[in-house]
Amino acid sequence: MTVGKYQIVNPNEGHPLPDTHKITVRVTSAYGNNYHYADNVNEGHFAYQAPEAGDYMACFFAADLKPSTTITIDFDWKSGVAAKDWTNVAKKGSVELMELELKKMFDTVQSIHDEMFYLREREEEMQKLNRSTNSKMFWFSFLSLGICLSVAGLQLWHLKSFFEKKKLI
Repeated sequence: MTVGKYQIVNPNEGHPLPDTHKITVRVTSAYGNNYHYADNVNEGHFAYQAPEAGDYMACFFAADLKPSTTITIDFDWKSGVAAKDWTNVAKKGSVELMELELKKMFDTVQSIHDEMFYLREREEEMQKLNRSTNSKMFWFSFLSLGICLSVAGLQLWHLKSFFEKKKLI
């Protein structure tokens, strides 16, 4: 779960936000899929369940202003357990404070549990790769040793026959 909230910071406290302070917001995945789009806004929020792995990107665009103006944006992006709004859960369900804390802990434990299984799978893949690499290195070393011994034997045979032809032996 991912939630985000953005708002343009008013440069003139106590005065209304100028009409020129409008932005366009787009949230996209690493594959280019749009998850949020808002045009000509001062503030807003978004929420989505992330179906794709990878990095997500939020882009803020401001119209070309003459003279150029700096726009400050207050942006809050949360994902995972932190993205759940626990205060609304407590209000909606009249859940006691202890039950609320228990749900928070359960979600935290669940995310840790899922992460552990993911890490175990990665560890198994790494061990399999290690075994494969070790096996290949063993055969490569054995082949290299065989070639070296063969070349040494050929050198001895060649030198022996050379010295016999020259009648040095």
